Amino acid sequence: MGKYLEKGDYGMELVLDLYECDGQVIRSRKRLREFVDKLCDILKMQKYGRCYLPYFGLKAEHTPGYSLLQFIETSSITGHFAEKTNSAYLNIFSCKEFDPIKATKFCKEFFKAKRVKKKLYIRR
Repeated sequence: MGKYLEKGDYGMELVLDLYECDGQVIRSRKRLREFVDKLCDILKMQKYGRCYLPYFGLKAEHTPGYSLLQFIETSSITGHFAEKTNSAYLNIFSCKEFDPIKATKFCKEFFKAKRVKKKLYIRR
């Protein structure tokens, strides 16, 4: 892994849009908690508190599903899961450098996504 952050940078944010995911995985509270635990282990991130994982969005046809928020000691992991399209929208933001290639690979495999759109931002 190359160095992503330079002196004076605040942190990095990986934004992932995962398409054609396994519908059973994105609809399972248990699997989503497992996802957060494994991602934190892989990226060596320390969770801060419990994972917030509400199911909502029932007023519009395209919005029902789980959303997650896991604070980590260096920022947060968020996710939104669209049941109608079997899509997952993830943000991993941290002041501590992490491997975005490893994170992308893990997320794609965990959700069994057929396509991934990704963007890495360096926050200065």
